[in-house]
Amino acid sequence: MKDTADKAMDAIDRAIIVATQQGLPLVARPYHAIAERLNLDAEEVMARLRRMQETGVIRRIGVVPNHYAIGYRANGMTVWDVADEMVDELGERVGRLDFVTHCYRRPRRLPQWPYNLFAMVHGHNREEVEAQIARIKDVLGDHVRAHDVLYSTRILKKTGLRLVG
Repeated sequence: MKDTADKAMDAIDRAIIVATQQGLPLVARPYHAIAERLNLDAEEVMARLRRMQETGVIRRIGVVPNHYAIGYRANGMTVWDVADEMVDELGERVGRLDFVTHCYRRPRRLPQWPYNLFAMVHGHNREEVEAQIARIKDVLGDHVRAHDVLYSTRILKKTGLRLVG
């Protein structure tokens, strides 16, 4: 993957990533503002971002709301023990639920940690989260061998990889 990324990126792509990695400017035309800052054409900035998404250099561009600020105070990472041969199919089903914000497979750490399917849910309170967990359990049906929920107790700053200008 590194060779693909190296070939797909040049100095302008890198400058665009550095200019956008902390977030897009909160203006009516953010790509135009970035283009102006980098002395580029806005169409070129947008085309390069599209190409970087298509080649996998950038996974996605999206909004990341502060769920606490919008009233979601109960946040739980649900963890599930399902058969390894079913985890991808079941994960697809769980990931399609409108209240699941992250869903992914993780390796088990036996014997202490038997869980291989993770799904993050958010609610206004724990009762709402518990209802969501029940819906996930319904989707997984008889495939669930065990599950648990890890509730958030504080906010940690989340960041991805950051390039230095």
